[in-house]
Amino acid sequence: MKKEHGFFNKKKEGQDMPKEEPLVDKTAAEDALPDASDCETETPEAEQPTQEDVAALKEENQKLKDEFLRAVAESENIKKRCAAEIEKNNRYAVSSFAKDLLTVADNLQRAITSVGDKPAAECESVLKGVELTQNELNHVFAKFGIVPMQDVGKVFDPNYHRVVQEVEDKEKPSGTIVAELQTGYLINGRILREAMVVVTKGGK
Repeated sequence: MKKEHGFFNKKKEGQDMPKEEPLVDKTAAEDALPDASDCETETPEAEQPTQEDVAALKEENQKLKDEFLRAVAESENIKKRCAAEIEKNNRYAVSSFAKDLLTVADNLQRAITSVGDKPAAECESVLKGVELTQNELNHVFAKFGIVPMQDVGKVFDPNYHRVVQEVEDKEKPSGTIVAELQTGYLINGRILREAMVVVTKGGK
């Protein structure tokens, strides 16, 4: 019985005792690990701009600034030109209409002239009515910048006058306007209709 007891004790002791693991050298293991510095990605240092690069950038910036200022100035000039053109068109938009009305003014003047040769008692009321009509027409003309040219006594100007007759007058310089056969008109300083005039010739 003792032998069996001893046998079982040895077996039990062999089972209870853990099998020893081989020792690992900690220092060797740490040496086997890769160095953390070896894992870092090397990044190239940012290149510093050279003086030439800075100068080139400044030149390009100045060029763009100049182009921008020129574009702004050109835009302002276009706006001014358009505004001036619109104003001019508005001022002279009635030129064609006004020119047609000039014949009405001519006929009124002829009526006044013809009535003047007759006895005042017969035509006084008619003359007064025609004169009132002419004054009203002239008032409307003035409202739109339409004014008659007063040319008698002035020197002939081909830009404003059309000569229909020449007369001898040695007392006045040649080309002096002595009579108007048809009144000339301006609209806002621009010629609307040239005057038909009589001028002198062979004078001083």
